[in-house]
Amino acid sequence: MTSRRTLLAASLALPALSFSLTARAQPARPTKLIVGFPAGGGSDVAARGLVSRVQSSWPAGLVVENKAGAGSRLAIEQVKNSPPDGTTMLFTPDFPITIYPYSYRKLAYDPVKDLTPVAVCAKTPLAFVVGPMVPDSVKTVADFVAWAKANPKQAAFSSSAAGATPHFAGMMFARAAGIDLLHVPYKGGAPAMQDMMGGQIASGFPGVGEALPMLGPRLRVLATTGSQRSRFLPDVPTMVESGYKDVVAEVWVGVFMPPNTPAPIVNYAAGAINESLKTQETRDIFAKFAMETIPSSPERFAALIASDLAAWGPIIKASGFSAED
Repeated sequence: MTSRRTLLAASLALPALSFSLTARAQPARPTKLIVGFPAGGGSDVAARGLVSRVQSSWPAGLVVENKAGAGSRLAIEQVKNSPPDGTTMLFTPDFPITIYPYSYRKLAYDPVKDLTPVAVCAKTPLAFVVGPMVPDSVKTVADFVAWAKANPKQAAFSSSAAGATPHFAGMMFARAAGIDLLHVPYKGGAPAMQDMMGGQIASGFPGVGEALPMLGPRLRVLATTGSQRSRFLPDVPTMVESGYKDVVAEVWVGVFMPPNTPAPIVNYAAGAINESLKTQETRDIFAKFAMETIPSSPERFAALIASDLAAWGPIIKASGFSAED
């Protein structure tokens, strides 16, 4: 029979064991959070905001390092080739993970095999917006589909760049609605929005945060592409509510580690990030981009990536699009 003294000794050892495991999960050297875009951009600002909220969980230090170039591919390759010791992490939007594998003929990384999901931080849907080229009588997605069929030469949509998420969201919608929508890529979201407001192009799929400041008499939103309504546009229906159950496209940002990173290290980082995502201060950081924080687990993040890869594959392959370096 186990003695009370043995039980007491075991109970006293549990906190020490827990502390030991936690300590070993924290790297002894400073950790770099790699961002694949220039300083001052949206991804960089969001990453630095997140770091400001979680850096106390990294006693050795947590800093943002920008590795801009090749649309974040250089940053991903750096993380892929880093030691799996917790000293290197990646902060990235979704498209280098879920769209690039289909749009680049040769990619130096496999998003599933070469990265370890840690935490998806926040997400936002896109907004389906129309400008003055589309009559005021078009008030719903169904109205737009009818207008597009009656005016095929004017039925077009813009995107911030060929190969970006808005490009394929537009193609996803056109395919589901059975309409021909000409894709017109721009060099950035601002000129695309300006031409839409100026009546040069009918519609577009900017992010909700990009669309919000521009909404008014010359630019109106008919739907969003999320799985549920955006809290930033609560009166606007989703594409699902509008009758297009397969038109769901959400942009997210998340954190990854190198392949084969031990589970205790991954879980420690995920725990620290997810606790921060529950706070109002961190929610406010992402709300600047009209993004909602979504605390999750590494396993659920991996499932989200798999789901997105499965959804985008047929759309991108059907488009015949191929990215160029």
